[in-house]
Amino acid sequence: MRTMANRPILTADEPILHQRAKKVTHFDASLHRLLQEMVDTMRDAPGIGLAANQIGVPLQVAVIELEEKVTELVNPQMVRASGEVIDWEGCLSIPGFVAEVRRHARVTVKARDRHGKEFRVKGEDLFARALQHEIDHLNGTLYIDCLDSLEELVRVSEHPSEVEEPTTAGI
Repeated sequence: MRTMANRPILTADEPILHQRAKKVTHFDASLHRLLQEMVDTMRDAPGIGLAANQIGVPLQVAVIELEEKVTELVNPQMVRASGEVIDWEGCLSIPGFVAEVRRHARVTVKARDRHGKEFRVKGEDLFARALQHEIDHLNGTLYIDCLDSLEELVRVSEHPSEVEEPTTAGI
């Protein structure tokens, strides 16, 4: 597959990141291009997930890549959730910071693929966290909105020897 142009990733101060994205109604070549550009942009960042509104496209589209498997989600909805876990989380739209965020331990998400076919995916651990993080993005919520205070944010050092807190990659 040929590489598309990478798109700039918007930061938390952009209004589009605080608005609910619109449902996709056309499953065509433009959606396929968007999905490929999102994967390329996410990999280049580097991150493990990206929502379309993070690159300025207000559509219910997200991609996640874990263990060399890309999951494309169009119009995703969480339909089941259980358990609870608190772990470190970062975001490509909030570069240089992480925080401990409470999430469900296991989730089931209903979505459509690039051709409009409905499917369900179950996630646990980091995949469950990424699914929730990206769906939140599409609903206009950033992980910092889940914190009691922005003082909970921990700056990530560019020098690994100086990092005092464990961190995860930007989702």
